[in-house]
Amino acid sequence: MTSSNEMRDILNGHVDRGELPGLVSLVSRRGEVHVDVIGTKSAGASDPMRRDTLFRISSMSKPVAAAAAMILVDEGKLKLDEPVDRLLPELANRRVLRRVDGPLDDTVPAERAITVRDLLTMRMGFGIIFGPPPPIVTAAEELKLGAFGPPKPLETPAPDEWMRRFATLPLMHQPGQKWMYNTGIEVLSVLVARAAGKPLDAFLRERIFQPLGMNDTSFSVPESKLDRLATSYIARDPFHPDAGGFDLYDPVQGGQWSRAPAFPSGAAGLVSTADDFLAFGRMMLGRGALGATRILSTASVDAMTTDQLTAEQKALSGFAPPDYWDAHGWGLGLAIVTAPDDLTGTSGRYGWDGGLGTSWCSDPTRDLVGILMTQRAAFPPMAGVYRDFWKTAYR
Repeated sequence: MTSSNEMRDILNGHVDRGELPGLVSLVSRRGEVHVDVIGTKSAGASDPMRRDTLFRISSMSKPVAAAAAMILVDEGKLKLDEPVDRLLPELANRRVLRRVDGPLDDTVPAERAITVRDLLTMRMGFGIIFGPPPPIVTAAEELKLGAFGPPKPLETPAPDEWMRRFATLPLMHQPGQKWMYNTGIEVLSVLVARAAGKPLDAFLRERIFQPLGMNDTSFSVPESKLDRLATSYIARDPFHPDAGGFDLYDPVQGGQWSRAPAFPSGAAGLVSTADDFLAFGRMMLGRGALGATRILSTASVDAMTTDQLTAEQKALSGFAPPDYWDAHGWGLGLAIVTAPDDLTGTSGRYGWDGGLGTSWCSDPTRDLVGILMTQRAAFPPMAGVYRDFWKTAYR
C-alpha cells in the first residue's frame, strides 16, 4: 500500500523536475481527506501554492453543467428525450453535411431533431474533430464559437448571439450518430439558462454552489481573490508534456478569467478549488445529496453515471487514444470506467478531466473522491503526473 508520504514524494518529483510549477492533490476516502500542496502558483515565483488556490478547471465544468440540466429534469422543466427546438428554435430543421470534410452548402436534411439527451451525451452531431481542420471547423473558429481550442471565455459572444451564429452552420453528422466532444455542452449551457429563466451562472450559484458551500467556484475571479489564482501554462510539447518546459497561457492580472464573460460556458468556463470540487464529488457519491442537502434525485445521478453510448457510437467517435472506449463509457456530462483499466485496475468510477490541468473522479465502490489540480495543460491530460496521482491514490 502507498503511504501519504510516498504519494507526496512521487508528486513532488514532477514539480522538482520542472514539469509544472505546482499542484494541489486531494483524496477523500470514507470521510478521511488527505491533501498535498506542492510548489508555487507561478513559475519562477516564490508565492507558494495553497490549499485554497483557484484553478481554471476547463472541462471539469461539464459534469456541473450536466447536473444543472438534471435539476431541471427533476423539476419537469426539461425532458431528456424532448427536442431542443422548444427552447432553442434556432436549431429546428437542421441541415447536415453530406461529408464532414465537404463544402458547407453540400447538405442533407437532419433525420430527426436534436434532443436534450443528445446534448448531454455529446451526440448532437457537432463537436471537436481531431486532425486537420475541415471547412466546417474553420467556419466555426471564424465565428468565435470557442469550441475547438483551449478556452478563452472573454472572446466568446453572449449566449443568444452565440446561438444565432452557431445556427448558421450545418451539423457535421446526423443527430445520435456518434459521440463528438464539447459542443453539446456549449449548447446545453444556453438551453439550461433559457429553461431556468436566468443566466447559467446565477442558476448554478443558487442551485449548486451555494447549497454545497462551493463559495470559490464561478466563471471569473473577483479582484479580492486574484491573489489566489494560479497562473495558467501549456506544456511546450503538449503531447509529450513531461519532456519539460511550458509556456504562459493565461496570466492572473488581465487574464481571461479576470472579469465576467459574456457567455458563462458550462463546457469549460469554471474556476474552482480542490475543496469546492470535493463537495460536488461527494454530492455525486451521495447519489445527489451531501449530508442533509439534496441537489439531485437519485434517479438523475444514476442516469448521469450510466453509460449512454452504443458500441457503434463509440466506434465512430474518432476519439483518441483509439482504445479509450474499451474500458470507458459516457453518461450524461461525464465519463464512466466500465471495465478494469490500466490506471487503477478497477471499474465503476466516474468523473472527467480538465484540459488546462485538472482531474476528478468519484468511486462508489471505494467510497473515494480524488481530485488533482495543476495549472499546466497537457494532451492527453492523463499523462505523467496525472497517471502517477491516480495510480498512487488507488494503491
